[in-house]
Amino acid sequence: MRVVLAEDLFLLRDGLVRLLEAHDFEIAAAVETGPELSRALAELEPDVAVVDVRLPPTLTDEGLQCALEARRRRPGMPVLVLSQHVEQLYARELLADGSGGVGYLLKDRVFDAEQFVDAVRRVAAGGTAMDPQVIQQLLSRRAAEDRPLERLTPRELEVLELMAQGRTNAAIAGRLVVTERAIAKHTANIFAKLSLEVSDDDNRRVLAVLAYLDRGR
Repeated sequence: MRVVLAEDLFLLRDGLVRLLEAHDFEIAAAVETGPELSRALAELEPDVAVVDVRLPPTLTDEGLQCALEARRRRPGMPVLVLSQHVEQLYARELLADGSGGVGYLLKDRVFDAEQFVDAVRRVAAGGTAMDPQVIQQLLSRRAAEDRPLERLTPRELEVLELMAQGRTNAAIAGRLVVTERAIAKHTANIFAKLSLEVSDDDNRRVLAVLAYLDRGR
């Protein structure tokens, strides 16, 4: 699996290269600036891009904008964005086209090698990997503003948060130590209460939930 990596800090970039190579990824390019990232994405067409939000020369959101432009040229191109802080706007922009293959992780997650590699693979396969802190903020803010979330039980809110991270029913069941059948029931209740179409497609249901939580912003 070919990866384009964009990170301006040398030590972190080098560490990510070594980590990904140790898990059988091929590093097509490892760059440190926005212009280099744009060229690499256009010329190399990787299987997945791992991109720091803030890249030189602007050190604002150049990495994210380069990734979004690449997805406009090549719809559905998998992109996993890394950020130092929770920025809900970045998550919304990534999810806006609804085509999947997107992820948003805080850089702290990089230090959990298994979690990070799993997120890269999930995004490369067309799935969604959202940082738990982003989901928590979306849920808490929407709960304060939108009455439909008030209809959910505490357990359903737990399931919704894990669902929105991109976890399957089996993974959620394992995390909450309940049966998969119980999670399927909770999931059906969640979609019914939020007036969302029930779907077994993990990526579509994540996008649907996040779109609901994010609507009206």
